[in-house]
Amino acid sequence: MGIESDFIWFDGALVPYAEAKVHVLTHTLHYGVGVFEGIRAYEQDDGRAGIWRLREHLDRFLLSARMCRMPTPAWGVDALTEACLDVLDANGFTSAYLRPLAFLGAGAMGLGARTNPIQVVIAAWRWGAYMGEEGLARGVRLKTSSLVRSHPNAALQSAKVVGHYVNNILARYEANDAGFDEALMLDHHGFVAEGTGENIFLVDARGRVVTPPLANVLPGITRRTVIELLEHDGVEVVEQFFGRDALYGAREVFMVGTAAEVTPIRDVDGIAIDAPGPITQRVQSVYLDAVRGRVPWLRPYVTTRS
Repeated sequence: MGIESDFIWFDGALVPYAEAKVHVLTHTLHYGVGVFEGIRAYEQDDGRAGIWRLREHLDRFLLSARMCRMPTPAWGVDALTEACLDVLDANGFTSAYLRPLAFLGAGAMGLGARTNPIQVVIAAWRWGAYMGEEGLARGVRLKTSSLVRSHPNAALQSAKVVGHYVNNILARYEANDAGFDEALMLDHHGFVAEGTGENIFLVDARGRVVTPPLANVLPGITRRTVIELLEHDGVEVVEQFFGRDALYGAREVFMVGTAAEVTPIRDVDGIAIDAPGPITQRVQSVYLDAVRGRVPWLRPYVTTRS
């Protein structure tokens, strides 16, 4: 699937896809100071698009911008919500991936530049299963990366910063080149952290679901949703540090994210894991119903106007 659409929201106006351009001296292109979000809209049973957990995503987007000292006074949550709805409506999308992005435009160059305009765009495109339909159904293969998840003092753990993802991209390349689907990143102590764009869960021998604490991972919005779903079902969820050997001996392993949704893991470093297991299947089923508005206590917060 491509990323083309009819319109992109750019600094307050809908512009044709081909006209949404920036200069080659755009500051973020050179130095990586920018922030973004990945948001999903799913078609609801009434035919409209439901944007999943939009406010949480936009809150994190603005928090990320504030952490990077990129004030966006013109674009609060309410204005960005309307912009997301405008993008979906203008493109006629009922299911889509939305990408808000704030970046430093052209002007001054150098690490100390502070006067460049802060520009905000929201694009949308049709996107299916991030790891493929087969990966979503049967599970994917995970390889421990030689690259370490950025140290908490070397990166903003809670922010989605453009430049931070170079490390993740290189880890993904390494895993793919070795014949695996995704990379597993350890932290600076050697504990399991996350995938390149997903949080990790395992089911241990006692039937508990275990996931790394927020100390060394991005506080994923899907991660939080999955914990809510599990606790609603009465499943014990434990947040604790663990090594990669815990994955080798787990009953089940799965990863979650806005793009990845709930994806089973069937192999870690060449060690086979039963996938998808019963807890993974349950979480995946409820989650995919919830994003489509079929779980009464957990619904998309915002739906399109028509």
